[in-house]
Amino acid sequence: MTEWATYVVVSEQDEHELYDSRFGAFGLDIDLLAGPDVVLPFIRAHDGARSRWHDDVWCEAAALVDLRRRVLLFFVTAGPTVTTGLRSAALELLEHTWPGWELRWAYDGPAELREYLGLDPATVRSRDGIVYPGPPVCPADPEASEPDPLVSLVTVGADRCHLVADLGRNPVAEGPALLDRLAGAPNHGTCRLSPSSGIHVDPVRRRVGWWLNGRQTEAYEMAARWPGWEVEFWQDRWDEHVRAAGGRFAPPPIDRIGALDRLREAAHEHWRKRRDAQTVGPALAVVDAAWRKATGSAAPETGHGQ
Repeated sequence: MTEWATYVVVSEQDEHELYDSRFGAFGLDIDLLAGPDVVLPFIRAHDGARSRWHDDVWCEAAALVDLRRRVLLFFVTAGPTVTTGLRSAALELLEHTWPGWELRWAYDGPAELREYLGLDPATVRSRDGIVYPGPPVCPADPEASEPDPLVSLVTVGADRCHLVADLGRNPVAEGPALLDRLAGAPNHGTCRLSPSSGIHVDPVRRRVGWWLNGRQTEAYEMAARWPGWEVEFWQDRWDEHVRAAGGRFAPPPIDRIGALDRLREAAHEHWRKRRDAQTVGPALAVVDAAWRKATGSAAPETGHGQ
């Protein structure tokens, strides 16, 4: 199984270098936690001569590093940054490891990287245009009891709450057909989980609000799929969904310090498994320094710390 990642480096002369990795998508957001001094050599170690753009079906993660404007534009489809309980902590650590850089999430996937470069985004668009909706999740489904389940939350009006399997496409892409499809789906009453994406539909006012932690093809063009409706894209602001759902969405509070600790442990495990000894030390030193700044703590003497 391939997990294609795309990397782009924009030079000080405003020229871009393209790289790819067949298995680079797994852990890309943890790779980025090591900061630009570690990440840039890691990216450039790939074979640029054989690299190519992958479309929004096959490209599962990407990072664009603009050295001239100091912009990091990236996305992943799996990892801590797409997990609601860890996302804000991961972005906080990235702010420490990329000081002075503007961090941007590419909600539209690889097409957003190409648009940033002034290239045609259509080149990486999937060509069938088919939406493959996730099936409804029953309350008894084990996924519905996970703390960070791979589900999308759909709330309708003031009395319907549904969960659907997160298959990479947000339910908003279905348009109004979503309402008919879920008419007989299990009603969860109130969602007390931390889903990875969500949508609230107000049929009376014909308004739609939606959010996600990952990416969605043509994320900024969803209004076209809901003709006659007002559509608002909340990006990753799930709290907007909480306000709109009228009590149907009540996620657990986020343990900020616990999330930062989990990310640090994940980074130690990730880098020690996948990197050479010369890279591991500098990478983990950067992560530990960021963790200390974020938590105000000293690194522990045991465990994954040293």
